[in-house]
Amino acid sequence: MSTRIDQRFADLRKEGRAGLVTFITAGDPDLETSYEILKGLPQAGADIIELGMPFTDPMADGPSIQAAGLRALKAGGSMKNTLSMVTRFRKHDNATPIVLMGYYNPIYIYGVDTFLKDALAAGVDGLIIVDLPPEEDEELCIPALKAGLNFIRLATPTTDDARLPAVLNNTSGFVYYVSITGITGAASASASHITPAIDRIKRHTDLPVAVGFGIKTPENAEDIASVADAAVVGSAIVDRIASSLDAHGKPQDGIYQHVLGFVAELASGVAKAKKTPA
Repeated sequence: MSTRIDQRFADLRKEGRAGLVTFITAGDPDLETSYEILKGLPQAGADIIELGMPFTDPMADGPSIQAAGLRALKAGGSMKNTLSMVTRFRKHDNATPIVLMGYYNPIYIYGVDTFLKDALAAGVDGLIIVDLPPEEDEELCIPALKAGLNFIRLATPTTDDARLPAVLNNTSGFVYYVSITGITGAASASASHITPAIDRIKRHTDLPVAVGFGIKTPENAEDIASVADAAVVGSAIVDRIASSLDAHGKPQDGIYQHVLGFVAELASGVAKAKKTPA
């Protein structure tokens, strides 16, 4: 069964370009502002959207995304509101893939079966759950795949050839390659640095490989897009949201132009990338 994610990468291949995957946290800095940013991402150039599920203990995230999660929770962010945001988005956009990204605990508390039913009804296309290893596939991965959702796994520089088949087993949609070790928002890797890793992953799978962590500028995005199937940008976008808030954490005038204008610059960088022949 083809999903929106499969279709989007098929379209990108036809266009001969890489994609831009953008991340924001649902409810950051408040529910309405977050929704308006979400709604504006496709027009700004986002090909796929990762929507963070706010959680109190995001151990794999750096300071920027941790702060975004806290802002979202303070503003009433919850799993119910995250799914409602996707439902609202789908009334205007039925093509752009949305991937929920985060941790297993909020899904477990919500109830796996109920979550999968509600996520599908809302229009969610895939999941990235950073704290569920392949050994725990029966918890969520297998039920999600059976329900028709893509389950996207992370591969890292420390994922060796012995481990890679386990990571790729039951993975669908795309593989998210974390270009550096450490938390989100750290220094970025270059295309020359990540090319061997992408080549190695592609020897094990036909899935597209999206590369993230540390992409902060249109130039970074262009560099990564020259060798990857997509460039993923999260912390840099979240930082734009944070820098558009006043001393009380309220959005200032111009926040949409500030955030979405930056996304448009990233998309322009990705579009400039000259693809390296496979």
